[in-house]
Amino acid sequence: MIRAVVDDSPLIQTRAGTARYVTSLLRELRRRDDVEVSTASFGRSGKLSTLARDGLWYPFALGRRRDGDVLHCPTYRGPLRSALPLVVTVHDLAVLRHPDAFNRWTRTYSPRVVPRVLAAARRIIAVSEFTRRELVELLRVPDEKIRVVPNGIDDEFTPEGPAADGEYVLAVGTLEPRKNLPRLVEAARRSGVELRVVGARGWGGVEVGGNGVRWLGEVTDADLARLYRGARCVAYPSVYEGFGIPVLEAMACGAPVVTSRGTAMEEIADGAAVLVDPSDPAELAAGIERAAAERETLVPRGLERARAFRWDAVARATVGVYREALA
Repeated sequence: MIRAVVDDSPLIQTRAGTARYVTSLLRELRRRDDVEVSTASFGRSGKLSTLARDGLWYPFALGRRRDGDVLHCPTYRGPLRSALPLVVTVHDLAVLRHPDAFNRWTRTYSPRVVPRVLAAARRIIAVSEFTRRELVELLRVPDEKIRVVPNGIDDEFTPEGPAADGEYVLAVGTLEPRKNLPRLVEAARRSGVELRVVGARGWGGVEVGGNGVRWLGEVTDADLARLYRGARCVAYPSVYEGFGIPVLEAMACGAPVVTSRGTAMEEIADGAAVLVDPSDPAELAAGIERAAAERETLVPRGLERARAFRWDAVARATVGVYREALA
């Protein structure tokens, strides 16, 4: 029995893809009989707690924990030294590729601290081959330390169930610069379709709404699945992601998808989505039309692809990484 201490502080800070990863992984780990899970967290949401957590708790306090066999930090925030063998999950390195898309604290803190956290880790989990390559290229992480464990899909996201009414394109993501929402808004207007946007308010002054655009804010998983099922297509034209969970969720719900070429989403879709240049609103608009027109081909491909991503498999592979870290 492996005793794993898992940092669940990301749940305090976000409800986006990282939070889904932490929540789903913890749920599946707790269902297993080969691992015993305890959690560690610090502070609340808000700027002062963030500064204390990033500046003191992560680098100096968390690593002193000794009440387990392995410490798992499910983001690249973690201790600089750890009394327990350390496993770190890296979702993406967007802050290094696109620092201007982040607030001042994140873009100042991350390049200085993240490489030291990863150096302290026994094993690093990358959520895609794309992220693995980024780790090697940008931070010179030894490839032998990295294990690729893709994300999964929750059971709520299936093609069976109620579908939202209306003729609309759906976008899912926090309102922040790299989600590329202004270009998507322009593309939807060119296509003459309503755009519905699901996601929390973020940073960078990104605003959507009005003139054929409806911002729905945060919704439950049941409502999100309903919106996926009813969408003419789902557009996810982010300029950079390490995975792109909404692409999988949409495909699992039977929605055709248009997403960005040359990113992790291309890897995840694996031929089951329309790929476009996210910097070109005209190409994005054409991609929306194509995705809707090719529904009968794209939907079966997407459903088949989505079946390969299960959270129980994520938990099983993660426990395997724990064992490696202990060896």
